[in-house]
Amino acid sequence: MTASTRVDLALLGIRGTPPVSRTGGAGPSDDGHLVIDGLNAAIPRNPQSPFVFDGDRVLRDGADLGVDVQPIARPQFYDLTTADGVPYEKIARLHGRNVLATTVVQTCIRYREDQRCRFCSIEESLRADTTVAVKRPEQLAEVARAAVALDGVTQMVMTTGTSAGKDRGAKHLARCVRAVKAAVPDLPIQVQCEPPADLAVITDLRTAGADAIGIHVESLDDHVRRRWMPGKSSVPLSDYRAAWAEAVRVFGRNQVSTYLLVGLGEDADEMITAAKELADTGVYPFIVPFRPQQGTLAVDVDHAVGPERAVVEKISREVAHHLRLIGMAGDDQRAGCAACGACSILQNVGG
Repeated sequence: MTASTRVDLALLGIRGTPPVSRTGGAGPSDDGHLVIDGLNAAIPRNPQSPFVFDGDRVLRDGADLGVDVQPIARPQFYDLTTADGVPYEKIARLHGRNVLATTVVQTCIRYREDQRCRFCSIEESLRADTTVAVKRPEQLAEVARAAVALDGVTQMVMTTGTSAGKDRGAKHLARCVRAVKAAVPDLPIQVQCEPPADLAVITDLRTAGADAIGIHVESLDDHVRRRWMPGKSSVPLSDYRAAWAEAVRVFGRNQVSTYLLVGLGEDADEMITAAKELADTGVYPFIVPFRPQQGTLAVDVDHAVGPERAVVEKISREVAHHLRLIGMAGDDQRAGCAACGACSILQNVGG
């Protein structure tokens, strides 16, 4: 599959519903999960897309794209419930072919309309009753043990809505990591949170057993941040840089990552330069196209559309080229979004 076709799929999505799909929630969603040409691919589901998933092929205008498509089977752990009656699927979900993902706290202090990140729908899955507000450590341990045993899960991602505490939610993340590691000691885990006010919390997460960390800024342009993330932009970029530096010290080079969203209005060349600078400090810049999805202010209020294909491909190619030059690859991370790669095209172009 050409990089251009992969970009088209990322932006235009597919008609059809693969067995592993999700609607709403934290991060990019409203997608179906496939393995395309051997790589994880989280493809938006779009009833107007020219691409059709027919069960084992992807077609465009009736013609087979000629790519190897492997649907991911509905995991067996989805059929189970916890001892207190909560379906496992409400506690953690399968992403790609081998990633167990969960939002340990499904609420966020920034979800008021005047503070909310305009691309975020973290609380919509809670309103739809497809998840629970707070995942308890013992529940996550129970689900992780089953997902590893029944479905061959090889890594886990734990993110969280931002709390009012100085730790930004990291203390609960640490409790959850500790419980999962006690149940399945060899399962690599990435944690994700905002920069904590006390940077010692980053060491606490590592001590609890986290193998990698994502501290997601989405944009390094303050004008874009104020427009798209009015609440989150109150955390200055200097705090992000301090947290990244401490995280690299604690977790190591290329075990720290951050999302950079293409399509929020940031200048492409400036984003490329900033991404290269991040990589040089040991932070993997996970380049992801902005995904318009229902339940977000971007779609429901702004009627925003996705980025231009040429811009996504240019940024992804140039950042991937730099990553190769410095010997940094997403799949060298022990766990996390960059290790999975499904929401980006970086792995398709060598990053």
